[in-house]
Amino acid sequence: MSYPGYPPQPGSYPPQPGAYPPQPGAYPPQPGSYPPPAGGYPPQAGGYPPQAGGYPPQPGAYPPQSGTYPPMPPSGGWGGAPGMPSIGLDNLSNPGFNASNLPGMPSGPGMGYPGGPAPGQPMPGYASGPAPGQPMPGYPKAPSPNPSMPSYPKAPSPNPSMPGYGGGAPVVPPINRGFRGTIQDYPGADPLKDVEVLRKAMKGFGTDEKAIIELLGSRSNKQRVPLLVAFKTSYGKDLIKDLKSELSGNFEKLVLAMLKTPAQFDAYEIKDAIKGAGTDEACLIEILASRSNAEIKEINQIYKTEYKKTLEEAISGDTSGHFRRLLVSLAQGSRDERENVDISLAKQDAQALYAAGENKLGTDESKFNAILCARSKPHLRAVFHEYQQMCGRDIEKSISREMSGDLESGMLAVVKCIKNTPAFFAERLHKAMKGLGTKDRTLIRIMVSRSEVDMLDIRQEYVRNYGKSLYTAISEDTSGDYKKLLLKLCGGSD
Repeated sequence: MSYPGYPPQPGSYPPQPGAYPPQPGAYPPQPGSYPPPAGGYPPQAGGYPPQAGGYPPQPGAYPPQSGTYPPMPPSGGWGGAPGMPSIGLDNLSNPGFNASNLPGMPSGPGMGYPGGPAPGQPMPGYASGPAPGQPMPGYPKAPSPNPSMPSYPKAPSPNPSMPGYGGGAPVVPPINRGFRGTIQDYPGADPLKDVEVLRKAMKGFGTDEKAIIELLGSRSNKQRVPLLVAFKTSYGKDLIKDLKSELSGNFEKLVLAMLKTPAQFDAYEIKDAIKGAGTDEACLIEILASRSNAEIKEINQIYKTEYKKTLEEAISGDTSGHFRRLLVSLAQGSRDERENVDISLAKQDAQALYAAGENKLGTDESKFNAILCARSKPHLRAVFHEYQQMCGRDIEKSISREMSGDLESGMLAVVKCIKNTPAFFAERLHKAMKGLGTKDRTLIRIMVSRSEVDMLDIRQEYVRNYGKSLYTAISEDTSGDYKKLLLKLCGGSD
């Protein structure tokens, strides 16, 4: 078989087995002969060196290769050979690659390549290949040419309506939209100068509420909290006590809430939701369903320090039944937080929820609890989609059909928060201001806790779902200094 680019030699005999090696004193290449073929085997050890005066390379032909081919890369690896540019696959393993397994490559001791013929043996015929220097197609088990996107074997076909989900393949992370809060760090804020402003606002007859609103409404939480120590350092007085003596009503509650860290505020709200005759179950589920594992663990620590009992003990003593189990599960702060989604597992969970509810006489609440409290949020969004596809009903409607009371409200809150957290909070705000009277505690808690997280997204969901801006709704439902500071946290109208 001839090499690519070389005409076949009519009548020539193939090399005979056992042929003698080249004899010393062999003639140099004759004028007009072809240059050594690129990609051919290197000369044998002990062969006569090329003679000076050989025919120069033809224009366009590949130059003769000097020396021997570089050694193969280590077993199981890919990469550029010494002196050759990397082909970009250095870090990819290629288990099972063995040149001796390639078609047309007999095994045996090599002449530079594994599996080549023994020295002095004839070169076996090669099938017609690509031009010299071109890549060899058809290698079995070659890794994906793009090292940043490794192939995943046996992945099920992605559901077109659920882009990004694959069998074990990582989901494309959500686009980072940057900061979505309305309150940011104030450039150059100085705690000692800030407490001087607060001291002047409260000193003497009357209180300068406008100065307090302007200052606190333009500082981030990490700039507000140090004011407590700075005030005591400068004036030897307790800032909280001074504010309580000067302010009142919902404005006072809002100001004091803004001077707590997020975890301190959450622990305080949970404590307040539990104490007394009734329990604000909606507050408990709102906080525990929307916070991250790290945030919930910090709430646990602060609750134990401040109130001398664990958060779980507090919840267990004030709730009961399956609703208590739901809250206790969420209070562990141990939800899976991986971003990867395996669509086959999502289908299994959807089937399990269907079997525990719609497809069962009675309801297995513990199965809902186990899946909704332990699985990751990206995974659960896939589960909800698969559930809808499977039984033609939204998971929320199934929960409403199968459950009632606090458990129904709690499960629905978890599902809504997982599906769309800003929409969940927009609904909570709408219900707090709808109708006669305002649930100011809910309004204060959400406006303070989300002002540096996703308030811009909550505003968008509010105007989309309720036909008016959150700014307008707050303006219509509140008044005075309380309204002015809330509007600072809202950040503007949409």
